Amino acid sequence: MRMNRVDTLREVFARHRWRLLLAVALLLLTMLAGIGLLGLAGGFLTAAALAGALGAGATFNFFSPSAGIRALTLARIGSRYFEKLVGHDATLRIARDLRVWFFRRALPLAPARLGSSRTGELLARLMTDIGEVDGLMVRALGPLLALAGAMLATVLAAALIHWPAALVLLALSLLVGIGVPVLAVRHGDAGEAARARHRTDLRTLAYEGLEGAADLTALDARDDWIARVDAAARQVAGGDQRRRTRLVAGNVLHSACAGLGLLAMLWLVLSAFEAGALAAPLAATLLFLTVALLEAAAGCGQAWQALQSARVSATRLQAIVEQPPAVADPVQPVALPAQAATVSFEQVVFGWPGESRRLLDGIDLQLRPGERIAIRGDSGCGKSTLSALLLRLWDPRQGAVRYGGIDLRDVAQDDWHRRIAWLPQGAPVFAGSIADNLRLGDPAAGEERMWAVLEQVRLTGWAWQQGGLSAWLGENGATMSAGQARRLALARALLRDAPLLVLDEPTEGLDVDTANALLTDLAAALGPRSLLMISHGHLPEGVVQREYRLQQGRLTPLRP
Repeated sequence: MRMNRVDTLREVFARHRWRLLLAVALLLLTMLAGIGLLGLAGGFLTAAALAGALGAGATFNFFSPSAGIRALTLARIGSRYFEKLVGHDATLRIARDLRVWFFRRALPLAPARLGSSRTGELLARLMTDIGEVDGLMVRALGPLLALAGAMLATVLAAALIHWPAALVLLALSLLVGIGVPVLAVRHGDAGEAARARHRTDLRTLAYEGLEGAADLTALDARDDWIARVDAAARQVAGGDQRRRTRLVAGNVLHSACAGLGLLAMLWLVLSAFEAGALAAPLAATLLFLTVALLEAAAGCGQAWQALQSARVSATRLQAIVEQPPAVADPVQPVALPAQAATVSFEQVVFGWPGESRRLLDGIDLQLRPGERIAIRGDSGCGKSTLSALLLRLWDPRQGAVRYGGIDLRDVAQDDWHRRIAWLPQGAPVFAGSIADNLRLGDPAAGEERMWAVLEQVRLTGWAWQQGGLSAWLGENGATMSAGQARRLALARALLRDAPLLVLDEPTEGLDVDTANALLTDLAAALGPRSLLMISHGHLPEGVVQREYRLQQGRLTPLRP
């Protein structure tokens, strides 16, 4: 079933509100059954003991309380089972929808906005923070709401028996349900924020250490890295210890208040019994109701702490997804020409937000249908920025990038991106089969077409040796050489039926012979497509028709 689009965290929870309300109602029923069971059992046992002490002449209603005890026991068992069932079902659904919500909101920010975030940090937001938020109702709000309902019901029941006892229970409920836990978690927002930050640092270091294990070994830096991971782990452990200390302190304070509250209730019911205002069984019922209510409130501090942690995590998630996108679709998009058209940069000026330096300063460039050009230059001169403007990951400060005379700012991004096949620098090979990786370029591609594109990049023999299109490639193409991985990424781009191919450093990390062979095969495989290649190295003859050097924000022709 197709899920409705949700744009806010509140909407994620709202679409499961009936399951959540049912889970809270079942938890409330479980609490009420437990409190009622203990109170009724206490009164029943007291009445039975008094009847036995008074002898055969005493009257005692045995059947009604015993039936009530059995009913409350069954109700507690049933409600607890279904509360777990419904609550966990709702939590798993929310966990699913939170991830969909996060990806839906975050992907339009990639790579422009998300490029400033470390991969490990984004991974921590996706896993740890969403894990804290998805249990918000089950671990925090649900127990607190159910406890509030149970306290209210217990106070009302006590008022029907003896109204001064209701006042004591009300004061005790406010103290152990709000006062003590809030006091225990006071100033905890800063601690939870620091704890989340330290967990993110640890996850980031661990992730980057695994990703760069080979480089760390080659540079003899593994011990230093491990020391940094250990230091981050100690910070996490210290934060967890402080968190547990606050919780333990809250539990100690809860126990002290519970003891004083029980003494106050005991004094009250004994005084009322001595004055003849309260029967002994009802006095025992009030005392046991107090015990049961205090037991139900024992986890209140943990629920408040979970609420605090979820609030911090929700803020961290929103800090990512609420960034403004680098570009936005126009209200009324203009349709692009159906046929291949000329791409033109017209007096394009660009600099990164917050920087006065102009990375591109008055760029003029035309790429006609079927034409192949290359942009060369030193690292950091703005070559990749030029391709980012062409991909419309950013908009120029001044000037315009046009396709067939139409400013790309007037075009829907999806419509424009369908006209482009992009091979980014360091294009990944994903853990999956050869076919899985190729179909990222065209999900509808059949086997015949996939074999044809593998032939274009000279990977047919290798693919047969691996076992065909269903062969497993491993994480990051672990079963492939660097040259094979780049050729497979190129095949994926060629499989995309787009009139414009954009390659960003396609030979990065390859030796000269492998790079030249790849570029020569590329020129033969392009057909009528246009090509914009970003490269800092020398290109073999025949690969492109024109070359430019980008230097100090301007283009200089190198080849006519």
